[in-house]
Amino acid sequence: MSEHVLNREFLLSGRLGEEIRRWSPDLHVLSDAERADSLRGFLAERPAAERGGDVWVFAYGSLIWNPVVHHVERRAAHTPDWHRAFCLATSGGRGTQENPGLMLGLRPGGGCTGVGFRIAAELAAAELDLLWRREMVARGYIPRWVALAGATDGAAIGHGIAFTSDPGGPGYCDLPEEVVVQRLATARGRMGSAAEYLFRTRDGLRELGIACSYVERIAALVAARMAQADAVR
Repeated sequence: MSEHVLNREFLLSGRLGEEIRRWSPDLHVLSDAERADSLRGFLAERPAAERGGDVWVFAYGSLIWNPVVHHVERRAAHTPDWHRAFCLATSGGRGTQENPGLMLGLRPGGGCTGVGFRIAAELAAAELDLLWRREMVARGYIPRWVALAGATDGAAIGHGIAFTSDPGGPGYCDLPEEVVVQRLATARGRMGSAAEYLFRTRDGLRELGIACSYVERIAALVAARMAQADAVR
């Protein structure tokens, strides 16, 4: 399995849940009914003034460079109440049980600039079902409606869907920076390397003129660590 398998066909087949069960047999993978209930309950919490309209999704990690969902607009966007952090361990996708990889999540506080994808209202039901199949396979995230504004002009966009970290989730972690760098530099799993996830996120942000100081710093440290390892081989 490679990262390229995370496409629409693969997600709709339900095979992602099957793969994760194999990687982590002790992890509870949501059933179709549980996932549908999660999405239905979440949509009921949408701000009343925005119901029935187009839906924004806020991307801060791999959704930036592999959104999968069909969208009618893509733009740099900022949410003021959350910040990104490498706080989700993965022992199958981009790591192993012996050397878990890390993925980004959103933690409270600070602010985060990422990418907003606008999904047309008439496509929202199908596209959000696909998004839930990707992001809500297990209970690593808490989906929330977060306030979004334009990254350059600060103009209010409305509320978008953001998958925030679940501190009680099975993969949640809070690691020293040196451990984060070590894992990102060395971990690899069935979907590719943790370093590739990091570098593609950095490059996706740069394409929209976004230079996240956190991602840039971690990427520089990981690149240096990998270069050092290559030099001694």
